[in-house]
Amino acid sequence: MTGQLATAVLTESDTVAATLGVVQRVLEYLGTVAFAISGAFAAGRKQMDLVGVVALGATVAVGGGTLRDLLLGETPVFWVTEPTFLLVGAATALLVVPLARTRTLDVLRRLQVIEVSDAAGMALFVVIGTNVALSAGASAVSAAVVGVVAGVGGGVFRDVLANELPEVLSNAQFYATAALLGAAVHLGLLELDVDPAVVFWVPIAVILTVRLLAVRLGWGMPTFTVAGE
Repeated sequence: MTGQLATAVLTESDTVAATLGVVQRVLEYLGTVAFAISGAFAAGRKQMDLVGVVALGATVAVGGGTLRDLLLGETPVFWVTEPTFLLVGAATALLVVPLARTRTLDVLRRLQVIEVSDAAGMALFVVIGTNVALSAGASAVSAAVVGVVAGVGGGVFRDVLANELPEVLSNAQFYATAALLGAAVHLGLLELDVDPAVVFWVPIAVILTVRLLAVRLGWGMPTFTVAGE
């Protein structure tokens, strides 16, 4: 009976892990699409040509994961061996161009779908980045930092290539702070050895909630100004 029970528990655990793996992969692509859209919008604001739109969208889509792999010494970086993410980012950015001539993107902006998708993508990449860092042997603190970089790195690439001060450093809203909080929650849940679904979803929910409340209510960090400047 004990052997049968252990087998049943193991099978259930494997099923949960497999389900989470599928969900994670779907969300990874959704996050890639969201970041590519934000990159295409940045290119549009700067009146870039189609090459610029595709380049910026694709760079933003894979930027965070690229920084993650470089920090961990994982080369070649993930999109070199799995170029689907790069292609999805490029195709999404290119698709934004004709959609921008319709009311579709206006409707998405009005419903804040893009903001929610961007926040969800960031939250997911923070959790994934933290896990990848832990698997590579990083300490808890280092893993949290890598997770934050993976979550916000795409946005930093976007702003730098668009010749703007990175939003994560200047918009006075909880962005990197939300990412760091989520990474800390994720690490804490791992230490408590709770259900894998809880470890996966709770940090994502924390980051998403804090980020969206910051956008809606204007929550953020105090800004620093030097007198006379």
